[in-house]
Amino acid sequence: VVQSANTTDMLFDVATIISTLSEAVTLEAGDVIVSGTPAGVGFGMNPKVYLKAGDVVEVSIEGIGKLVNPVIDEV
Repeated sequence: VVQSANTTDMLFDVATIISTLSEAVTLEAGDVIVSGTPAGVGFGMNPKVYLKAGDVVEVSIEGIGKLVNPVIDEV
């Protein structure tokens, strides 16, 4: 685990983010909202840590769901 945080650490809760965005943009099924990153971003580490093939990126919000994406080599 490189980064780990809880939604209670967010500046705005999920409902507020969705409400605010939906005032300006039509949100559709499958849309992904990126709201920032918790502490631990690899670029700020020494040595720097970047995603590589075989890594897995997992984002979950309790009560909403989980998004899991494997990292693969560029084609």
